[in-house]
Amino acid sequence: MPALKSKSVPLKTETDVVQARQQVRAWATEAKFSLVDQTKLVTAASELARNTIIYGGGGEMRMELLQEGVRMGVRLHFIDRGPGIPDIDKALQDGYTTGSGLGLGLGGAKRLSNEFDIRSKPGEGTTIMIGRWK
Repeated sequence: MPALKSKSVPLKTETDVVQARQQVRAWATEAKFSLVDQTKLVTAASELARNTIIYGGGGEMRMELLQEGVRMGVRLHFIDRGPGIPDIDKALQDGYTTGSGLGLGLGGAKRLSNEFDIRSKPGEGTTIMIGRWK
């Protein structure tokens, strides 16, 4: 399905995370998401944007505003060329972390989304897609 519009947001610094959150909120509002659904998508996007910077060494967030019949959706792709995730199943488990966080990020982002896909190869980077639909 073709996107109504798309945009790429660089993710290199904490300021970029703030910018990504603002863009996601604006597009979720445009898609007429409820405040709860806006918050879920922004929360997931914030976590994944931070992960892209902290664990992936930076990258980008690609955004798509979608329409399927009467349904509106926002799909986000977080892309880095970092070290990759050696064990995706383990990384999705609550409590597992390779850093100093609580280990709720990936699993939490998955639970907050209607769509979730993760692809990663050690040494080549990671791409995570999330989507939310109204």
